[in-house]
Amino acid sequence: MERAGLAPNGLTAIVVSHEHADHAAHAAALAEEFGVPVYLAEGTQAGLPEGPALARVERFRPGERFTVGDIDVVPFAVPHDANEPAAFRFETHGVKLALAVDLGYLTGLVKEQLRGCDCLVLEANHDLEMLRRGPYPWYLKQRVASRLGHLSNEALAEFLECDFDGAARTVVLAHLSENNNSPEVARLAAEQALKRRRNRFPLSLSRTPELLVSQRRVPLGPLRF
Repeated sequence: MERAGLAPNGLTAIVVSHEHADHAAHAAALAEEFGVPVYLAEGTQAGLPEGPALARVERFRPGERFTVGDIDVVPFAVPHDANEPAAFRFETHGVKLALAVDLGYLTGLVKEQLRGCDCLVLEANHDLEMLRRGPYPWYLKQRVASRLGHLSNEALAEFLECDFDGAARTVVLAHLSENNNSPEVARLAAEQALKRRRNRFPLSLSRTPELLVSQRRVPLGPLRF
């Protein structure tokens, strides 16, 4: 947040998608430090590892809208090997942003929730060939590539070519694996998919979105809509 020019004490809430450590390990400490509530599903709370208790909890159910300040939040279920994982659509002042990472495949429900959004932040976790040849043990490769694992460049490319409605002005590729992907490989797969989409739908009036690739330790600049 500091690198993005934001003060951490400006936080008003923490919204947790699922209990895995890279998403939730420090939620309790952050919530206590800044005195903010943590929004999470019942299954996520039950799956949290032993540690400090959450002082202020606001539970949500996937499919039921809730509000944080002037932002409407729509959580929706995703297929992932967690207790009650969710992705989110955020709506405020007529702008819609969807965040969907940590999911094994794009269900019909997920695709519906992505429609009409101004910005999509979508998982491009791994390249299938890099995963196959990479250093992970076999059981972990199977987990990552499963329908309860993570979205591959190829799966996201299929969505961008065939099911993307063209509404988004910006598409952000996120949650890239450090071992089984690279920003260049992920971007190329997405760019080629969007090019194929233009060829498939030459009469479409929808714009070609700006394509951004998130990095692990460097924040994106502000996105304005």
